[in-house]
Amino acid sequence: MINVSKFAYLPGEHEAEKASNSYLMSLIAFIAGLPLPIINLIATLIFYLGNRKGTYFVRWHCTQALLSQLSVLFINSFGFWWTISIIFTDEIITDKYIAYIITALIFNLTEFIATIYTAVQTRKGIHVEWWFYGNLTNLICKSES
Repeated sequence: MINVSKFAYLPGEHEAEKASNSYLMSLIAFIAGLPLPIINLIATLIFYLGNRKGTYFVRWHCTQALLSQLSVLFINSFGFWWTISIIFTDEIITDKYIAYIITALIFNLTEFIATIYTAVQTRKGIHVEWWFYGNLTNLICKSES
């Protein structure tokens, strides 16, 4: 799921800190806005917009963090609104609902652990690419050279 590799250059201390903060932003927003799934995406988007003209290392990791939060938004929003419909309508809890919530929890826990690991490694200047998101980020985020 995670690929640690060499980056095109060794990022400086300031770059590593900013890149690491892109992942920490999503963790802080997750804790602060837990019941509302969009809060994580908004916080990560704001950080991305503030750093989109930064160095390639920072832009790359801000983009990867943003893409991961986008998929988390879809998974959590579906579960959130399904839960709301169960609470406020006459819909009942089914095996499909329980299976979805368990799957969403596993996905969120995996993403949470991967985000912490990536934030720590990126802070050390180590380039970490996530499966799927890393390849997508490579397509979106181009180096200026």
